[in-house]
Amino acid sequence: MTETGFYHPELGYWQAVGGEPEALLSTYPAGTVQVPIKPGADFEWQNSEWVYVAPPPPPAPDRVSSRQFKLQLLEAGLLDSVDAWIATQDRATQIAYANSGTFVRDDPMMQAGFAALGFTEQQVDDFYTAAAAR
Repeated sequence: MTETGFYHPELGYWQAVGGEPEALLSTYPAGTVQVPIKPGADFEWQNSEWVYVAPPPPPAPDRVSSRQFKLQLLEAGLLDSVDAWIATQDRATQIAYANSGTFVRDDPMMQAGFAALGFTEQQVDDFYTAAAAR
């Protein structure tokens, strides 16, 4: 039995098993074309060929351990600056920084700290992604 690939701009891709491709094609909706078998899940039919489309990267973690966070600050050359900034903050922020087991990205204290450093959302994502790898 042979497998044949078909593609329709609105219906997408499918495979049929057996039968003559031309006979099968005549039973499908107008606009359907015979295509080579799809090489993998990360391919899309574009301009008469299968094109590899990289899957989106996984989302950045929303939390890291205190150890991961502080080692990433050290690696990025920010530990001394952050320690100095923390020393100027209220007591609650100082306690949270010194005693938290995890650093949660959307915590208001964390957002204030990253804003003080001038980080963009992408830089925060990159920081958390790198910290999580530690």
